[in-house]
Amino acid sequence: MSIPLATVATHFLERPGLAKGTRQSYELTLMLLLQAYGQQPIEVLSRPTLEGYLNDLIHVAYTTHHRHQAIIQALFNFAVEQGHLSVNPITRLRRRKPNPEQGEHASDQVVRYLTKEQLQRLYQQVAPESRLNALVHLLHCSGARVSELLALDLAEIDLAHRKFQVVGKGNKQRWCFYNETAAQALEKYIRYDRHSLCPALFTAQQHLSDQVSRLSYRTVYTHWQALTEADPLLQDIRMHDLRHTFATERVGLISLEELRALMGHQNIQTTLRYQKVTSQRAEAAAQSAFEQLKRDETET
Repeated sequence: MSIPLATVATHFLERPGLAKGTRQSYELTLMLLLQAYGQQPIEVLSRPTLEGYLNDLIHVAYTTHHRHQAIIQALFNFAVEQGHLSVNPITRLRRRKPNPEQGEHASDQVVRYLTKEQLQRLYQQVAPESRLNALVHLLHCSGARVSELLALDLAEIDLAHRKFQVVGKGNKQRWCFYNETAAQALEKYIRYDRHSLCPALFTAQQHLSDQVSRLSYRTVYTHWQALTEADPLLQDIRMHDLRHTFATERVGLISLEELRALMGHQNIQTTLRYQKVTSQRAEAAAQSAFEQLKRDETET
């Protein structure tokens, strides 16, 4: 008997022992797939179909793309375990490679972060829109990932102590903290623009049906693109670059182990790449000083 993909996904998400934050992250990731194929029988979803779906996710970074593929892989493994399929159609499907033209690199040599000028311009641009303004503030000063923030419920935010707990990669929980400026942006959004009919921290309302739901990554991405593409100073920056900015700002101010804990890195080598960025910035500053001294000597 055929069973729709949406039904299998529901059972997959309702498995005992699955943490709430993990379930919400999986729901956000699978949302686009279910919108496209949720009503189709799971056995008709072939390898070319799923591979084509993954190839169409051109708006996400390759690391996010890997997460989409891994979760879909787990979903279809579950379908096999439950007897709905004999084999997983995307077994051993190759992962998408990073695209250097989009600033993606397989190594840790390149870390993209925002300059002070870019941050100032970004905050000016998002100020009129309280929801995006609150999201940008939290991304920048907490180091959380976009998916982690979108998975949060309002009840999970400790407003009094300016902190919240997320479930990151590897189902690891960690605390994130934010400053007074972010608290003010968040308070303004919650008071005036957040919809109280949905438990999510970041909510959205459908224009046609007026239905209130959790804010989706696609909606955030669309607003972000419209905001940044029109400004030459902000072109090509990504929301995830705010997380990199958070890390580069704190290297040298706190220990690498403390930064690792705040970022939720499983491997210290991932954290060490931000130290290299700081060294590169120091070298650039030193060279700039040499040039300035040379100019001063010439003028003298």
